[in-house]
Parts: sequence; structure tokens; C-alpha cells
Amino acid sequence: MTLAVLGPKGTFSCELAEKIREENEEILLFSTIRDVFTAVLEKNIRGIVPVENSEAGGVGETLDGLLQTECRITAEYYMPIRHFFVSRYSPDEISVIYTHPQSHEQCSIYLNCLKDAAIIHTSSNAQSAKEAAVVSKSAAVTTKSAAKLYDLPILQEDIQNSKNNTTRFLEITAGVSHPDDPEKCSVVIIPRENRPGLLYGILGIFARQGINLTRIESRPSKEGIGRYVFFIDFETNRGWQETIAELKEITGVKELGCYRRKNYA
Repeated sequence: MTLAVLGPKGTFSCELAEKIREENEEILLFSTIRDVFTAVLEKNIRGIVPVENSEAGGVGETLDGLLQTECRITAEYYMPIRHFFVSRYSPDEISVIYTHPQSHEQCSIYLNCLKDAAIIHTSSNAQSAKEAAVVSKSAAVTTKSAAKLYDLPILQEDIQNSKNNTTRFLEITAGVSHPDDPEKCSVVIIPRENRPGLLYGILGIFARQGINLTRIESRPSKEGIGRYVFFIDFETNRGWQETIAELKEITGVKELGCYRRKNYA
């Protein structure tokens, strides 16, 4: 068994993978979320990808992967997110801060107070720590595990804007499968035409069936200005299958999977 996640070691994705890995399951680390999707398809393994944060919103690279590949969602996880400000230098010596763009947004209040330091975005929280470990007079916004990995003193803990900061992760696989009693389903609405009332009609289907939407997000279809697709997550009830069938009668629909929330120790 193998589990594909965003690396390097020290990312939140890697921390979650360590908690949920099955016995003897190998963790493969990849440099981008897109690479995780590719590995899941080519190696027929499962992967873990972040999809949204309570502070910073949706993760575009994951949404693109769901839209553009045949990977399907098989489970979801919710992970409390704590950010740490780390450096080998005192605060008044720091001239540059490394941070992932999402972490920057999640810690914007704290970072906005550090006006004398330049902020440089990185590909992951672990990469931020790696840069701070070798660049003079630098600091990083990172995870506790990455701070330990690169031997970086913690100057301030819990610098995230909200104490309830949470990231939702998805488990993805190459095959289509779902439990007999899913808690949620995810779809992408891909409009066949741009006409008045289309979105109203789509939402009306859920309302008539008494189905609660837990998330709706528009994203450019990449087919021209003003053309969008809509990612929708909804709770299942006795009418969820009929709902998907009714949606397909009025618009394009890509089913991303029906699944349950999983817990971890």
C-alpha cells in the first residue's frame, strides 16, 4: 500500500498522512499537488490533497486536479491548523520571511505587523522552513514538525488569524467507489450554455429535494473570459441520487465522488 501526498517532509499534508497511514503503508512525497494527482492515476494508489481552508478558502490546484483528471473523492478529513513563526535570528534582525501563499493569508494579521521584512512565497510550509534554515537573517511561517526538522527556534506559536483555523483534506483514488451510506457528495457543474436563470434552476433542484449545500465555489473554466464551472458539495439524503440525475437534465455534471468523513487519532 502507498499513500501520495504533498511534500517535502514537514508539510501539513505529510503530518496528516503520518496520522492516517495504514500499517506498513509507504508515504510518497511529491513537490506539487498536480504531481499527487498524476501519481494516484499512474500508480493506482490513494492520495491526500488539501481542498479548502477556513481562512483562505479553496485550493486552486486541487480543484483543477478534480476537474481535469479522473481522480475521485473517497473520504474527507478535517485538520486543525497551527502556524509557527520560526527563525535563528531575533525579530529586529529579520529582513525576509518565507511563507506559503495560503499560510500568508491565514497569518496575515501577524505578518502585516512585520513591516520591515520582505515576504517571499514558497511551494510549501516545509520549503519555507528549509529556506529559513540556510538564508541569513530570515524567518519562516511553518509547521511545528518542519521547525523541528530544520532545527529552527520557535519565536511565536499560533500566529494564524483564527484559533479555529482548519483545513479540509480529500482522499482521492483512481477508481469510482463510494460507501453504501455516504454523508456527502461532490460534483462540478459544467454549464452547456450561458443563459439567464441557469444557476437559479440548479440551486432550485437542491431546494426541492431538501438537500443542504455545504459548499459552492465558482472557478474559471479556462475556456474564455466570463465562463465558469461550479464546485458543489452537498449532504446526502434519500433523494441525492435523483438530485444528480435531475441536474444532468439541465446542465453538464461531473461527479467527483460520494464519501464519508474520516477521523484520525
